[in-house]
Amino acid sequence: MGQLKRIQIKGFRSIKELDLELRSLNVLIGANGSGKSNLISFFKMLNEMMAGRLQQYIATSGRSHSILYFGPKITRQLEARLEFEDDRHANNDYVFTLSYAAVDTLIFAEEALERSRKDWASPRKFDFGSGHAESSIGSSDLERQILDSDEKVTGHKTLRRMIQDSIGRVYHFHDTTPTARVRQYSYVGDNKSLLFDAANLAAFLYRLKNERPIVYSRIVETIRLIAPFFVDFDLEPTGPNKTDIMLNWRHVGSDLLFGPHQISDGTLRAMCLVSLLLQPEDELPGLIIVDEPELGLHPYALNLIASLFQSAAMHCQVLISTQSSAFLDNFEPQDIIVVERDGGQSIFRRPDSVTLEAWLDEYSLGEVWEKNVIGGGPH
Repeated sequence: MGQLKRIQIKGFRSIKELDLELRSLNVLIGANGSGKSNLISFFKMLNEMMAGRLQQYIATSGRSHSILYFGPKITRQLEARLEFEDDRHANNDYVFTLSYAAVDTLIFAEEALERSRKDWASPRKFDFGSGHAESSIGSSDLERQILDSDEKVTGHKTLRRMIQDSIGRVYHFHDTTPTARVRQYSYVGDNKSLLFDAANLAAFLYRLKNERPIVYSRIVETIRLIAPFFVDFDLEPTGPNKTDIMLNWRHVGSDLLFGPHQISDGTLRAMCLVSLLLQPEDELPGLIIVDEPELGLHPYALNLIASLFQSAAMHCQVLISTQSSAFLDNFEPQDIIVVERDGGQSIFRRPDSVTLEAWLDEYSLGEVWEKNVIGGGPH
């Protein structure tokens, strides 16, 4: 499907109306409760939609009262348009409307794909109908028509997969408790891509070690910069059928085998982020989304992770949120999206580069933010 160029949303959580251009690197800043996480939650909903789990997402997210802007008495439907641009500069717009329905849920009032190319006389709209509870992308006869309408579309990819690649995945590495899935055994065959909570990190790294050793070595060397006591992972399938694997590792100066429960929370989060951002370039999702990656990281690790986000943004899109001025210092003004609450709704805007120019002669970007020059100041 290509790069996500623009996103329009009406009626989602604190987002009454949003029209936002997305670039390669996008850093959300704003105070607590401003709405940064709500935009990220929208992408989480998209992930669940494309996986056929929209109704499950609605049920576990507080139903429509928590999803619609100020509830269904104020907002009866959620509208969205995602504009993609592919390698040939063809436009593909995925459009949907979710309307309030009985038992406090949401169903599709509209779902469509609009496609246009320079050599087409007019755009073509493919309507997936209405009244369905789950996305009809991938399950309609229209899919073949859409793929056939452009002979240059990669036919072996389903339309659902093409959209999934473009909207990327929301990663959430906050849970590092003893019961966190990343600290448990995982199935060694679940290794194609890193899961949203890094539950399959051991299996993922094991595959890279065997199939992409240069990439694996780069990940290990980078982790050593953050945790000098770390030597390497010790990844071997176990169990009766050799199908289980755990994130074991080696410590400098010791012959003992250490397990994932002997990794500090901050170090484990850093391992997850490094593995995500240094995975092979041809395996990166179209869009990487991470909420507050700075949590639990040492200032040195913070700067290193920021540089990895910048490098990843050269090969895919990145959307991150932060409340750390030190983390923000690693980015440029054009990367920033300021989020503020105004009259109960979240407002998203790019800062004025002209206003910032004079301030940045004397202060860092993080210091300018702390002085509330660009708004959305950390509280």
